Amino acid sequence: MQNTMYSKRYDKQIKLPEVGISGQEKLGKAKVLVIGAGGLGCPVLQNLAAAGVGCIGIVDGDVVEETNLHRQFLYTKEDCGKFKVTVAAEAISKQNPEVKVIPYADYFTNNNAFQIVSDYQIIVDCTDTIPTRYLMNDVALVKAIPMVYASIHKFEGQLSIFNYNNGPSYRCLFPENEPINTMDTCADLGVLGVLPNVLGGMQANEILKMILGIGSVLNGRLLLYNALDNSVQTIDFQKNENEINKGMQNGLSILNAEPTTEIGLLSSSDFFREAQNKNNLVIDIREHYEEPKVMIENYKTVPLGQLDDFLKHIDKNQKIILFCQNGSRSKLASNYLQKNGFTNLYHLENGVEALQTITS
Repeated sequence: MQNTMYSKRYDKQIKLPEVGISGQEKLGKAKVLVIGAGGLGCPVLQNLAAAGVGCIGIVDGDVVEETNLHRQFLYTKEDCGKFKVTVAAEAISKQNPEVKVIPYADYFTNNNAFQIVSDYQIIVDCTDTIPTRYLMNDVALVKAIPMVYASIHKFEGQLSIFNYNNGPSYRCLFPENEPINTMDTCADLGVLGVLPNVLGGMQANEILKMILGIGSVLNGRLLLYNALDNSVQTIDFQKNENEINKGMQNGLSILNAEPTTEIGLLSSSDFFREAQNKNNLVIDIREHYEEPKVMIENYKTVPLGQLDDFLKHIDKNQKIILFCQNGSRSKLASNYLQKNGFTNLYHLENGVEALQTITS
């Protein structure tokens, strides 16, 4: 960032005694990695860029969809089908050309996590994927940098800071014991569009306070927000050394591990071709009542909550193709199965909604 102390852009911010020119220079030197450019990521990115955070990395492998537009204000209908990080980087650069924006058009995985994080100072969790949160936490532990967490559920949101000044981690609050059938996202449950923008603004506020060294941040505290009645609660939680050690060991094992096979994405045409191969195990993880049905013969219907039991006796090298309504659950399930030793996984990108030949 150039000539921070002379830029009128930050004039009102610099007038704050808690910021001043020295604080603005801290913001200009800061490097923040935002993982997820969706409902939470958009307001985080917009607020960080407006404040003059010098370098912002954006990680997301998704493309813009029309269903994103009611809450993800960086995108327009003309952007549908484009990578979110590409559109977001262009929009942020136009908003503030003094900020360096680095897009990573990929999902955050064991294979690329440490390479992407590199020398960033703060990781921001703007995902809706639980396995990715554990990965972020463990990488942040190894790198000794904080993780700014938020999640949303219908009309409610949560916010906290992990791994800050030797404080509690994500695992301390949420030990890794959640079954696969609890992995719902806003794509499945719905969300009021304003909610992620409120929580994303709160995340940006915590980030700026950490960079500037002002105020108090949510270290060891979980903030709960309810949009229906505007109630806010704060719950204290403690550091758990066993969970810290578990996260650290997992992070180090990822750092030192050989790259694993990536989960394959199938287009509609590839999906139909692969489904015709009777050697492949094709699984519809939607509930039995979900429509439309797929016009193929070679598939099993195994709702997400029953998937663990169904796969107990399946060869972990078997080629497995998962699909759901819009791709969100199949992606989560693929990540979960990969973590549990399955090596040949694919899922239908954008789900049944993307298929052309379907029948109700």
